Amino acid sequence: MQFLSDSHGCQGWSGEMAARILAFDWSKTDLGPIAEWTPSLRSAVQFLLASPVPLVMLWGRAGYMIYNDAYSVFAGGRHPYLLGTQVELGWPEVADFNRNIVDTCLAGGTLTYRDKSLELLRHGVPEEVWLDLYYSPVPGDDGEPAGVMAVVVEITDRINAERLRHDAEDAYRGTNERLQLALNTGALLGCYVWDVGANEVTGDERFARTFSLPVERCQQGLPIEAATVIIHPDDVERVTAAIQYTVENGGPYNAEYRIRRPDGSYLWILASGRCELDEQGRALRFPGVLIDIHERKIAEEALLQLTRNLEQRVSEEVQARSATEERLRQSQKLEAIGGLTGGVAHDFNNVLQVISGNLQLLARKERDNPNVQRHVNAALGAVERGAKLSAQLLAFARRQPLSPAAYNPRRIYEGLGELLQRALGETIQMEVQLPSAPWCIHVDRNQLENALLNLAINARDAMQGEGTIVFNGENVILNAPQCVGKDIAPGDYVRLGVSDSGAGMSTEILQRAFEPFFTTKPNGQGTGLGLSMVFGFVKQSGGHIEMSSEEGRGTTVLMYFPRSQELAQDEEGESVDLQVGGRESILVVEDDEAVRSTTVELLQQLGYAVLVAGNGDAALEILQSGAQVDLVFTDVVMPGQVKSIDLAIWARQQKPPIPVLFTSGHTRDIISRDNELDADTHLLSKPYSPDALTAMVRMVLNG
Repeated sequence: MQFLSDSHGCQGWSGEMAARILAFDWSKTDLGPIAEWTPSLRSAVQFLLASPVPLVMLWGRAGYMIYNDAYSVFAGGRHPYLLGTQVELGWPEVADFNRNIVDTCLAGGTLTYRDKSLELLRHGVPEEVWLDLYYSPVPGDDGEPAGVMAVVVEITDRINAERLRHDAEDAYRGTNERLQLALNTGALLGCYVWDVGANEVTGDERFARTFSLPVERCQQGLPIEAATVIIHPDDVERVTAAIQYTVENGGPYNAEYRIRRPDGSYLWILASGRCELDEQGRALRFPGVLIDIHERKIAEEALLQLTRNLEQRVSEEVQARSATEERLRQSQKLEAIGGLTGGVAHDFNNVLQVISGNLQLLARKERDNPNVQRHVNAALGAVERGAKLSAQLLAFARRQPLSPAAYNPRRIYEGLGELLQRALGETIQMEVQLPSAPWCIHVDRNQLENALLNLAINARDAMQGEGTIVFNGENVILNAPQCVGKDIAPGDYVRLGVSDSGAGMSTEILQRAFEPFFTTKPNGQGTGLGLSMVFGFVKQSGGHIEMSSEEGRGTTVLMYFPRSQELAQDEEGESVDLQVGGRESILVVEDDEAVRSTTVELLQQLGYAVLVAGNGDAALEILQSGAQVDLVFTDVVMPGQVKSIDLAIWARQQKPPIPVLFTSGHTRDIISRDNELDADTHLLSKPYSPDALTAMVRMVLNG
């Protein structure tokens, strides 16, 4: 256990929540900076953190929430948002309930709720939660109530179990009632008397019919074996033992067993009687009755099966919930990391654009200086590596702009085969297994090829450069149970897989395999972004990815892509000869001064007339002033009231429309839907080279 101490007088605080409380900016609340907290508040927090029971303290009239590690588990997806939040804002669905608690306890009262039902949104969806709640006031330094201490004990599982038990008891009670009704309406199957000494049994007419015996002979007497011969073979030993015990000891006798009917079926009966002994303790008479219990036994068996099924279902539900919660935690972690990496990549791309643009300008000015050219080329190589790293970050963060189309997986593998073989080397064998008629998928082909290449290189490294990599594809139809935990809807999918027979991974490593920058390779031999990029691309394409691995047995990665009903795209493109430069007028809209200056200089060197705006507001003023503009070249994300998409809408409404070319470190969903560019949207991703800028500007201007 790690104990935390600081200059605020918080010695002895320990655990994750202690660290969060110390790191929280309390100056934005009525509690003030933690250094100014009163001794009573610090003591209450120390007591709270030391408790293994879920505790939450609501401090002050506003009810600012401070809680321990156990309560953070109860809070679910609301943690850590709840820390330092007013209780009515933290749990808005039960705001009135909590307001009454704060008012009552601050007035000196206490509250207790047993088996309290509340509807909470701990994980984004309403759920019925059952709780035992205990509220008491927490005194301040002056002895007056200053806060509320709440003990929160969740009993949802117990309540659900009691409901199941009550249902089972009701079913059993109903069965017993039906049995009593059956007995009262003539469930008696006959009476008998067994003369133990003579070993003869006599019975009435109903007894004779039950055992399929002649009535006259039953009334005169038959050997006991005539009645026991039709007992079910599985019950014979048990019934014989019960009879033997009763004959030796006397007293009551009760035995439930099955007897064979004339049609071959079996009937459950209850034989109930009493063995009478003489003075020497020897068995004399054994009278009894037979009762039809067939309906009751069938109901009991059904109830027993129901109970087993319920227990199995409860166990499966608990396991499924635990697995779902674990997947949710992993998904939330990857989502948080993705948001961070996406933002970093965007800013990094702007930096790379400034470096790249200035290097290109320097190279053009010093064409005849070999030393300058050598250093510039080395620096540009580093920029390219940085751009690749940024692209991988954007792929993981699902922020890369995609240009998907319908493709046949077989055509993709055919086009990728030679590249894969060159990348993997001669000692690696490739085996491709695809159906004769695979369904089409709607993907960005370049990104899919990159994903397959990344997986193949990982497989090669896992096999230490020697072995066979299997690429396989399969048309699959997933139903609802098969989609549990996959975050995709039931339907038709194409499953593409890459398998190797390499070293495999442990469970701990497998759980972190998709995290960015996580790698088991030695320093300098991997960035840890390959699998992260594949993960982000598949998710961004509306699919699902899963990985299975066993140490010493290899690894398999499966990617699920939704089936596309569109026809596969013709992959033979036309070569377009674009001229270099032009005389048109271009409005450059860019808020980063360094990026703007290099871009403007590059365009001017190409012969274009350039107008400049530092944000969307200034750009719109230029456009509305009547300036002659042939192309708007604008960054996606800019400050100001007028956004880049507003400029594009205005430009497209002109007669004739003014073409727009966007540029960005990543789209941030502003000009795309799920980062898929619309057909009429043109995007030049940062960092871009002069050649890429020249080609894209010319292409957009040429329509």
